[in-house]
Amino acid sequence: MVEFVVYWGVIAFFSMLIGGLLAGLKKRDYSFWMAWSFLFPPAIFLLLTLPALSSRPRRPTLDEEDAAEP
Repeated sequence: MVEFVVYWGVIAFFSMLIGGLLAGLKKRDYSFWMAWSFLFPPAIFLLLTLPALSSRPRRPTLDEEDAAEP
């Protein structure tokens, strides 16, 4: 059982790295894809099928988020 946990941890860690690299190459949100690739390693296959974006999406700043709240 311990071996299974260790193998899953190693696979999850390397999936996270690969997911982050692929997301960066495809101009996607790398933190989102790193998290999903760590929690669910087959998410890398979904990322591989997605097309590359023309520009990286910009996250709003904290000031912009605060101004948007009612």
